[in-house]
Amino acid sequence: MSTPATTSGTTSGTTRTALVTGASSGIGAATARALAGDGFHVVCAARRAERIEELAAEIGGTAIVCDVTDTAAVQALGRQVADSHGSLDVLVNNAGGAFDAATVEQADADTWARMYDVNVLGVLRVTQALLPALRADGGGLVVNIGSTAGRVAYEGGAGYVAAKHGVAALTRTLRLEHVAEPLRFTEVAPGMVATDEFGLVRFAGDEAKRDAIYAGVAEPLTAGDVAEIVRWVASLPPHVDIDEVVVRPRAQAAQHKVHREG
Repeated sequence: MSTPATTSGTTSGTTRTALVTGASSGIGAATARALAGDGFHVVCAARRAERIEELAAEIGGTAIVCDVTDTAAVQALGRQVADSHGSLDVLVNNAGGAFDAATVEQADADTWARMYDVNVLGVLRVTQALLPALRADGGGLVVNIGSTAGRVAYEGGAGYVAAKHGVAALTRTLRLEHVAEPLRFTEVAPGMVATDEFGLVRFAGDEAKRDAIYAGVAEPLTAGDVAEIVRWVASLPPHVDIDEVVVRPRAQAAQHKVHREG
């Protein structure tokens, strides 16, 4: 079981608080920086302690080590946020990933289970654990980082596609189930995003295969592009609920290369 650990201090009652999972790299780290730049005290949650401690020190936030696949660790995360901050204004469920590029015929069921555990059940666990803190100050915002893979299918991506469709369905269902409360649920679904680690994880460290994803697309999205969308959604007044934002790099949208969806 992951043991939560923190750095930095608590926040005052007037400071808005955000929590970002998967904050150790890529979209998560960029989102933490963007929200901190907008005045949020950001709780950076991820498995890699050194990375999130450095990030928290950089932005004046808090680091909590947590694996979203570990139910006990996620529940401890929820308690720690409640004890240290009282309430939570924004939750960004960013932790996720693709772990293969296999055809359905060749797919390993355990790898699919791992993708579902991280991408879908991770969102479930964290949202359940943080809902009390989101309610504590009269309502909050949940942003789930999905993917255009949650809208289209492509060869060699069925496991990730299925998981991201699950994220989309979970977000829509949460919105319906909590419509009577002052809670908002948004899915941000990016296409091709060039980050240091996503493709390397998917292709087991093979840089050539990772780089081939972006062949013919001169300028994919950056983690900062996606973070800016999250920052914008979080900046809107409480009566405005952005259901979903689907974003692709211009070149990808023009070429309609659905098999390269992020």
